[in-house]
Amino acid sequence: MKRVLLKLSGEALACSGEGKQGKYDEEKVISVCRQIRALVDEGLQVGIVIGGGNYWRGRTSSDTMDRCKADQIGMLATVMNCIYVSEICRYVGLSTEVFTPFICGGLTSLFSKDAVMEAFSEGKVLFFAGGTGHPYFSTDTATVLRALEIEADTILVAKAIDGIYDSDPRLNPDAVKYDEITIDEVVDKKLAAMDLTASIMCLEQKMPMLVFALDEENSIINAVHGKFSGTRVTVKNS
Repeated sequence: MKRVLLKLSGEALACSGEGKQGKYDEEKVISVCRQIRALVDEGLQVGIVIGGGNYWRGRTSSDTMDRCKADQIGMLATVMNCIYVSEICRYVGLSTEVFTPFICGGLTSLFSKDAVMEAFSEGKVLFFAGGTGHPYFSTDTATVLRALEIEADTILVAKAIDGIYDSDPRLNPDAVKYDEITIDEVVDKKLAAMDLTASIMCLEQKMPMLVFALDEENSIINAVHGKFSGTRVTVKNS
């Protein structure tokens, strides 16, 4: 691999427990950033999308709020997460830049492919915050969109669950995990690898994914090196 897009959930980076909403598990974030540093030192270019669910979920936050406004708050949550993790990456010795699809004053850079490719050539780890910049699209969709735009070799999906199952393993103790599955099957069976819009984009554009548990030791490094215990999502060649 030359270039990957890493998707992290906001919840995966947050402290657990009552009263911990919006608070980061700094030890976990440092561990993630050190893994990214190790991969960059090997020559890999890394782009990152982070969800905002540890702060806000636009679709379920309020019945009294306009959906567009609720989604905009969610976009800003992803900006906060990306700025934070970007700073921890700098703490472990990486050079970074945060891109958004809308202007955030001096906080971020405005996304364009030319600017992104120049930043990659400078050895930076890039964060893609703010989703697609439009309501009704999740960070899953933004992940696939950015992966395609930056010509990533694959998408790394680091989740709280260690892969893709035929049903929710948190609700069904007999759920069966897939070691490998095609994106066609993911779409046909509506499996929860990503939301359906994102999965269909992967299907149409032949973008593979590796889905794994973030909490496993060196999970990101292992995924890149093919030693992970998650689910490999493949594409059919036509």
